[in-house]
Amino acid sequence: MLSATDNGSLSEKKGMIVQVVNRKIGMDDPKKSKAEEENKEVGSQQTKLNTTPAKEENKSEKHSQETTLKVDLEKLQTAPKDRNSSSTVMPDARVRQLRDQLIRAKAFLGLRAIRTNPQYFRELRLRIREVQRALGDAAKDTDLPRKANEKLKAMELTLAKGKQIQDDCAAVIKKLRAMLHSTEERLQVNRKQTMFLTQLAAKTVPKGLHCLPLRLSTEYFSLDPSQQQFPNQEKLEDPKLYHSALFSDNILAAAVVVNSTISNAKHPSNHVFHIVTDRLNYAAMRMWFLANPPGKATIQVQNIEEFTWLNASYSPILKQLGSQSTINYYFRSHHVKSDTNLKFRNPKYLSILNHLRFYLPEMFPKLNKVVFLDDDIVVQKDLTGLWTINLKGKVNGAVETCRESFHRFDRYLNFSNPLIAKNFDPHACGWAYGMNVFDLAEWRKQNITELYHSWQKLNHDRLLWKLGTLPPGLITFWNRTFPLDRSWHVLGLGYDPHVVQKEIEQAAVIHYNGNMKPWLEIGMPKYRNHWSKYINDDQVFLQDCNINL
Repeated sequence: MLSATDNGSLSEKKGMIVQVVNRKIGMDDPKKSKAEEENKEVGSQQTKLNTTPAKEENKSEKHSQETTLKVDLEKLQTAPKDRNSSSTVMPDARVRQLRDQLIRAKAFLGLRAIRTNPQYFRELRLRIREVQRALGDAAKDTDLPRKANEKLKAMELTLAKGKQIQDDCAAVIKKLRAMLHSTEERLQVNRKQTMFLTQLAAKTVPKGLHCLPLRLSTEYFSLDPSQQQFPNQEKLEDPKLYHSALFSDNILAAAVVVNSTISNAKHPSNHVFHIVTDRLNYAAMRMWFLANPPGKATIQVQNIEEFTWLNASYSPILKQLGSQSTINYYFRSHHVKSDTNLKFRNPKYLSILNHLRFYLPEMFPKLNKVVFLDDDIVVQKDLTGLWTINLKGKVNGAVETCRESFHRFDRYLNFSNPLIAKNFDPHACGWAYGMNVFDLAEWRKQNITELYHSWQKLNHDRLLWKLGTLPPGLITFWNRTFPLDRSWHVLGLGYDPHVVQKEIEQAAVIHYNGNMKPWLEIGMPKYRNHWSKYINDDQVFLQDCNINL
C-alpha cells in the first residue's frame, strides 16, 4: 500500500511536470483537453475539477515551481539510463506497479461513490480483469506480456477518473485499512494450514519409499542363508578402525549416509558401519546393502530386538514410550492446544530407534570411540579426523548451534521448574545431534547412562522437557561436551532456505534437520542435489518402485 501511494504520487508529479513544461514552450494544455474528453463520460462535475488555477498564482512562485519540476523531469529521464547510480529504477517495477494498481482498484470498488456510478464501475471492473490477466503469475518484468504497458497506462487513467469521482480521502483510507485487516486474517489462516500440511507431509511415507522395503524384503527371503551374510564381519569389534553408528528405518536415507561417507573417505577399508533398524525393515535393509555393497567398507545391519537387555525394566524411556498417557499425549487431538504442538504428533517420538543413541556403550562394549550419524545427513569430506580429536576428558564432541540468543538451553528445557533452574544455565549454548563423536571409554567411566536414566525418570510427567532426544542430551552431557569446529557440521537444510552456500560447500557434513527432507516432495529443490547425487537411479529396486530423485 505504501508503494502504491508512492507510485500514485510519482504519477501525479510526472503529470504536473508535463503540464508545466508544455505551457512553458507554448503547447496546448493536455490536462484541459483530457478534461474535455472526460466530460463526455462522467458529466460536467469533472470540468470544475480541471480548471487551471495558474492565473491566481504569484509569478515568482510559478517560476520557482517550473524550475523545480524541470529539474525533477531531468532526474526522471536520466535515472533509468544510469544503472550504476544510487537512483537506479527498482527491479521489476512494472510488476510492483500492476499489483499496486490492483489494490487501489479493489479499494475503489468498495466505495459508495464509485458503486453509484454504473458506467465507471463497469469500466473499473474491466480494467481489473485486464490487469489480472496481464499480471498472471509474473514475478519479474520479463515475465509480463508485451501489452502489459498498455494495460498499466489504461488502468492508471481509470484510477485517475476514480480519484475525481471519490474525493473523500478518509473513506479511501478506511477501506484500505479494512482490506489490510482482512488480508492479515487470511494470512494467519493460510499460515496455520501451511504448518499443518507441512507436518502431515513430513510424517507421510511416499508411495515409492513404501514400495522399496516390500520389494527388498521379498528379494531377501528368496536368497540362500549363505547369501544373506556380509563379508569382513571380523572387523566389527576392532577398536583400531573407524566405527560409525546409524539408527534408521529409512533405507534410502541410510544408503545416502553410507555412500557419501565412503565416496569421500581416504581409506574406505578402515570404515565400519553399524546400522540398527526395526523388525519391519530389517530384511529390506540387509538386502539393500547386499545388493549395493559399499566398496571395501564393512557393514553390519542389526534388528533392535536383538538387544534383549533393552527392555522396560532397564530403560525408563522404553517404559514411558509404551505407556498409554504418552501415546495419548502425542496422538490424541484434544491434547494439541496450539499450532506449535502439531510437531508432537510425529511417530518418531515414540520410536525407540530415536532414543537408542543413549545406549552406545552397551551396544558396542568392545569399542572405545564411535561417530554417531543421523540418517538425514550427507557426508562431503573425509571424516577420519573425528576419531583422532582429543575430547579432553569430555564424552561428547559436537558442533554448537547457538548464535546470539538462538538455540540456547531455555529453548529446550522448562526453566520454570526449580529442578531445571537450579542445575542448568538458561543461556548455555546448545549443540547439534546428527554428527557426534562419543568417547565410549569416558562414557563408561563417568557412568553417563545411569545419569540419563535418573533424569528420564524425573521427566515421567513431561514437566522438564516435552519431546525429542536433544533436551535429555543437553542435560545428560551438560559440561561433558567438547565443541567441534563449525565446518564439521552445517545444519538447517531441512527448514532454512537461507543457509550460506559457502558454508555448505566447506562443510564436512550437511544436515537436513527439519521437516523438508530431501526424499520428500516438500524438500527444498536448491539443496536436493547434494543428497540425490549419492543415489544410483539405475538401481533395479528403485526402478521397480518408480523412485526418481
